[in-house]
Amino acid sequence: MRSPLEMDAPTAARTLTYVRLVHSAAWALFASAILALPVTVWMGRLDWALRLSALVMVEVSILVANGMRCPLTTIAARYTADRSDNFDIYLPAWLARHNKTIFGSLFAAGELYLLYGLLAAPAGRSALGG
Repeated sequence: MRSPLEMDAPTAARTLTYVRLVHSAAWALFASAILALPVTVWMGRLDWALRLSALVMVEVSILVANGMRCPLTTIAARYTADRSDNFDIYLPAWLARHNKTIFGSLFAAGELYLLYGLLAAPAGRSALGG
């Protein structure tokens, strides 16, 4: 495979499109998990809430390991000089700009609700679905 510097403009644009699609799909997965977390706690499905929490923690670990930047952003940057807030993902610019604040706050609130759910669960009921 040729390096980004050796690619013609249409090839670089096509590669950027693929990266943006993958990044958008990953974002949708993790955003959905964050939004579903309090719903699963409310439904009493603490087993699913713990799984969703673990999934999001994988994403958080990846972000922390990469200086709070998604590795797909770094890859996308190789194929364009654009550095707008959403150059690397198919999101509105305002959402891309505030993504970590919005979803970080929602995740923190969901985690607190999960903790409450775990502590308030009846003594005979397992947090793992029993």
